[in-house]
Amino acid sequence: MTPTRRRRLILVLGILAGVSIAGALALNAFRRDVTFFFDPTQVAQGQVKPGQAFRLGGMVKEGSFTRQPGSLEAHFVVTDFAHEVTVSYAQVLPDLFREGAGVVAHGHLDRSGTFVADEVLAKHDEKYMPPEVARSLKRRHGESRADTNPPAGSPASGS
Repeated sequence: MTPTRRRRLILVLGILAGVSIAGALALNAFRRDVTFFFDPTQVAQGQVKPGQAFRLGGMVKEGSFTRQPGSLEAHFVVTDFAHEVTVSYAQVLPDLFREGAGVVAHGHLDRSGTFVADEVLAKHDEKYMPPEVARSLKRRHGESRADTNPPAGSPASGS
């Protein structure tokens, strides 16, 4: 092989190696930053490993909210009406958080199966439900609670 060809081959191999390393680093960073959404049924089916960060969505079960006296630590149950997941959250809850409302929480499962939330997001008005929660509930029930209460004046409301 001539010296010119050898230099070209080394240059091409170097460029390919650099592009491969850059691609691998970018994919690794992207994979670490992606947070998947799961509903309580998927969690109950074991699709999530303890310690894996993910978003949990569903409805806050009526009568499930408890707070430790003198602390911010709260416990509640998130349901998709087929399965339930207990959630622990030790920060200030959003003003719109309430039982019977849709929530999306970001966090991880501990070894006991309790979801330890880092962040809890609540719906912002009575007609809104987080899209992931609405899709999940529709899949589980065929019709979500968001669809059963049409806005006043809509054809479905009988006004």
